Amino acid sequence: MAKKANSGSIGWGVMRHGRGLWSRNAVKGERVRDERLRRDGKIEWRSWNPRSSKLGAAIIRSSGDAEILLPEPGSTVLYIGAGHGTTISHLHDHVCGSGNHHGGSIVAVDLSARCIRDLLSLAEKRPGILPVLSDARNLDDYAIFLSNRVPWILQDVSQAGQVDLMLRICNRFLSSNGIALLSLKAASERWTDGGDEARFLAAESKIAESNLELVERIDLKGLEDQHVMYLLRSP
Repeated sequence: MAKKANSGSIGWGVMRHGRGLWSRNAVKGERVRDERLRRDGKIEWRSWNPRSSKLGAAIIRSSGDAEILLPEPGSTVLYIGAGHGTTISHLHDHVCGSGNHHGGSIVAVDLSARCIRDLLSLAEKRPGILPVLSDARNLDDYAIFLSNRVPWILQDVSQAGQVDLMLRICNRFLSSNGIALLSLKAASERWTDGGDEARFLAAESKIAESNLELVERIDLKGLEDQHVMYLLRSP
């Protein structure tokens, strides 16, 4: 088997350099979580820590074309369980760029008021991020911020019933041939004989019964234990 390259671009605003992952900083000189900065001519790159970002971990661990894990620059994307904004900021580097010159939009949904405050602060410097305070299960609450179906969705909520929720979200919002990423935490799912692997297999069974194609199961062990990222595609 050929060795995967350890350096090179992954889409417009993300690159691998050695063992590290980097995004093209949309706000030069600004750090979000004390990450390292490095210059390459006029371009500034921010280190993207895969131990603090499940999307970053999935990009590092994917055995396929990692570029498929990222939305197109300038697109509108939906991020469910946005957290404090670490991953959102790197996604913004790629989807929106400096001053949002790509014209992208990231609808960032979270139930925590503290997380939304952090996201609002982030959005002040990074136009294109739209924080939404909502329970992920209440689809109508954030449907009003999406004028059309979207080509890319990521769900990262640590609660029981993640797979069923993801299928509802994709059925409602994911466009044809769209990409959906489900970050599944085994410990959040209901008890099943067989432990973590049984929970993952139960999730895959539900996905198989849906209209979504399971493109890749990405094990995040060592970066995010008890987590698997499922890469899904709509027909």
